Amino acid sequence: SKLAALFKHPLYKVPIPEVTDGDKLFVVNPMEKFSLRSSGSDEWVSNSKAEMVLPTGKTAYDTYPSWLKFHVGINRYELYPRQDPLMPALLKDLATLKIVSSVQKSGGTQLKLIMTFPNYGQALFKPMKQTRDQETPVDFFYFSDFERHNAEIAAFHLDRILDFRRIPPVSGRLVNITQEIRDITTDKKLAKTFFISPAGNVCFYGECSYYCSTEHALCGKPDQLEGSMAALLPDKALAKRRSWRSPWRRSYHKSKKAEWELNPNYCAQVKETPPYNSGHRLLDLIDMTVLDFLMGNMDRHHYETFEKFGNDTFLLHLDNGRGFGTHSHDEMSILAPLQQCCRIKKSTYLRLRLLATEPYRLSDVLREALASDRLAPVLAEPHLRALDRRLAAVLAAVGECVAR
Repeated sequence: SKLAALFKHPLYKVPIPEVTDGDKLFVVNPMEKFSLRSSGSDEWVSNSKAEMVLPTGKTAYDTYPSWLKFHVGINRYELYPRQDPLMPALLKDLATLKIVSSVQKSGGTQLKLIMTFPNYGQALFKPMKQTRDQETPVDFFYFSDFERHNAEIAAFHLDRILDFRRIPPVSGRLVNITQEIRDITTDKKLAKTFFISPAGNVCFYGECSYYCSTEHALCGKPDQLEGSMAALLPDKALAKRRSWRSPWRRSYHKSKKAEWELNPNYCAQVKETPPYNSGHRLLDLIDMTVLDFLMGNMDRHHYETFEKFGNDTFLLHLDNGRGFGTHSHDEMSILAPLQQCCRIKKSTYLRLRLLATEPYRLSDVLREALASDRLAPVLAEPHLRALDRRLAAVLAAVGECVAR
């Protein structure tokens, strides 16, 4: 296994700083058991009155479902640990747990659903919009592209292979539109959009600002539909997040260009602007740039951080559905932050060099990681081959910076 060998490599064993209580997103009472309320409410509460004598060999932590263990494990330095024994269980839960509620997520340009499990865990479901081998049409603007469910799955595994670990866990899932969405939804607006197509398939389209109409309906075969299930982050009421506009945001206009596209010295002013003028924020943003370039994602207009940790923490790499749309074209403009600032974390650079070598080839380790997903094969082969080509382009860009 190339993947197992990669995770055993010394570059993947660099310890994170010691985690104090102030570095944890949540400080948990170690005697607090997780208890499911039977009130019919969608909330769970910690049961402080629960008997403190636990069954033999069980700590209170053992009573937590996988999604709560994931939330409790978040700290200033990582969203989840590198050698995380919880990950297989959490991915399995996302792919297999019974769905007890499906409602449309408000906002956004395309249809997404929030799905709830019996243990009160929740996931964001993005339905399949196009097949693996379809490329984004050449005349599409980046901001009118489809969001792809398989891009969300592949982005999670790629982010983990790069050792960023800043994307919440995502699993592929085959959903029954009739039983797991239509029959159980309490969302009246969503419920009105179901219909049976002339081919006898169950379809729906929801309500959103793009692609929510009968012409863009999502249809099952006859009611089976592929999608990605992403573990939700803790509720913002419990763990506030701050949204930051990316300095290299695109113009989202058909003819206007953004300032960074016109000014080759743009990075000089970014480096003088908080929070990029101190700490590792700019380097973290360049990590995100590398991830986006490898998967061809041009749609990174914002990123988020957990407010509790201030500026000294990692960036959340959320919303990756517009990646992996085109394998035949490498969008070099995505690399602008790296090329204009000429800086990259040494650890990131060393891992990228490692992933360009035969024993740890990036396309091979990602192919292996994706093979365990329920919807495998997640990416078409040309997308995997494009990763190796793009990785070489990133290393070449660093080489040009060194030469300069």
